[in-house]
Amino acid sequence: MEYQSIVDELKSVSDPNTLEGMSRYGINVEKALGVSIPKLRLLAKKIGINHELALSLWNVDYHETKFLAGMIDDPKLITSEQMEKWAKDFDSWDVCDQTCNNLFRKSPLAFSKAFEWCKRDEEFIKRAGFVLMANLAVHDKKREDKDFELFLKEVYSGSNDDRVYVKKAVNWALRQIGKRNNNLNKKAIETANNIKNLEFKSAKWIASDALRELNNPKILARIKS
Repeated sequence: MEYQSIVDELKSVSDPNTLEGMSRYGINVEKALGVSIPKLRLLAKKIGINHELALSLWNVDYHETKFLAGMIDDPKLITSEQMEKWAKDFDSWDVCDQTCNNLFRKSPLAFSKAFEWCKRDEEFIKRAGFVLMANLAVHDKKREDKDFELFLKEVYSGSNDDRVYVKKAVNWALRQIGKRNNNLNKKAIETANNIKNLEFKSAKWIASDALRELNNPKILARIKS
């Protein structure tokens, strides 16, 4: 399939009601068509993995073509330069999250990019750093605890950022790391308590919200089992 035929297909299944729903969730719909995630996944499955097509779709610059690009790209072929370019194009939290969830977290570069991006100033690139941490905590089954303990240090450092999409990602990373196993649960709770003592409104929220989940008996029972 060529990218223009894909754009035409996306336009044919777009729905104004989807745009309204996206907008209610704080999503930037300036360049969106209004195509739901399930429809995009069906189309991605039909297309299959295609690195060159993914690059073309990203450059079309619709919300949905970016989603689709992340769904069909080959994580083994993406480069550091491509990741940097795409990250700079993030203009909404969902484009950031979907690209990280569907593609970037599968790259061998994900771990190093998490460290790089969590220190960046741009809101959605910084968010991407913490989103990658959360994703790796869930999906990277072979990584050792010491690597996630390094992430917790960055979570602590990033907890003073009051921008909504950054602090939510910091919180997400903290919770996911703390749900990985018993050892990291204890480390994450310790980190959350340290964050709670910081004199930042964002830190108070991040810590309090994370501690509710990390101390939840059901969560603790699942981790132990």
